[in-house]
Amino acid sequence: MNALRIGVIGIPGKWSTEVLADALESRTGFRLVVSMHDVCANLTTGKLMANGTNLCELDGLIVKKISQQYSPATLDRIELLRLAEHAGVRVFSRTETIIRMIDRLGCTMTLRNGGIPMPKTVVTENRSEAIQAIEDFGCAVMKPLYSTKARGMELVNAASQAGMDSPANESVGEVVDRFRAENPMMYIQQKIDLPGRDLGMVFLGGEYLGTYARVNQGEAWNTTIQSGGRYAAHTPPQSTIDLASRAQSLFGMDFTTVDVADTENGPIVFEVSAFGGFRGVKEGMEIDAATLYADYVLKEVAK
Repeated sequence: MNALRIGVIGIPGKWSTEVLADALESRTGFRLVVSMHDVCANLTTGKLMANGTNLCELDGLIVKKISQQYSPATLDRIELLRLAEHAGVRVFSRTETIIRMIDRLGCTMTLRNGGIPMPKTVVTENRSEAIQAIEDFGCAVMKPLYSTKARGMELVNAASQAGMDSPANESVGEVVDRFRAENPMMYIQQKIDLPGRDLGMVFLGGEYLGTYARVNQGEAWNTTIQSGGRYAAHTPPQSTIDLASRAQSLFGMDFTTVDVADTENGPIVFEVSAFGGFRGVKEGMEIDAATLYADYVLKEVAK
């Protein structure tokens, strides 16, 4: 049995966190699940403690989930892990990479500057510019900079002069004002007509693992599982695989999912995940991603 000590940063009790810890324990005999809520960094002693364990003494840390919901405070949690990284602990994925991806704008800028096709996007604090962008797009999605699984997003139809997810008779300007109150930097993206699905394209160590589809099952405008979607198998063309591979290569994640959609003008990328999901891989691809990730990490740490 491998004697390496690898901890999992995640949400104790959550399926994806626990199955990853299970896979590591079965190979090493060591099990440690850490909630960042319990972590204390002592910058004087150089110790990063969690429930009596100095994380700086581990062989590795896998960041499966940093918090239940993203916020600017999530970035502070990632910063704490830099102490372990500085002490020589291998963190999967690198902290500087995760930091660039938690903020939706940081991820988008990297993809845009890397020449990756994306939906038309405008980012502004200016109310007039925001309204103009929605009118130009016709139908737009306003996205918080820190969110996952479509949480906090607003669908706005300029033609009907109303927010489709908002109170009746609310004007576009009123939707913008309400959204801006919680999101001063407004991220506005043209709504794409999806063919009833979008794709999660999975990569481990930069190598393509496979693809699953998120299929819309109801009236929701998005395909997330939280909105009633389901996972399904999908085999994309090589050109789409190549695009997703280019997108993820800009970040260098150890495990990630690239969100892709087919359009009339070819595939586009929505984002590259900071952590990647196991559930879609299991239900849509029938692959045990936790086991594969654990094996990959142990191999990398042993080098």
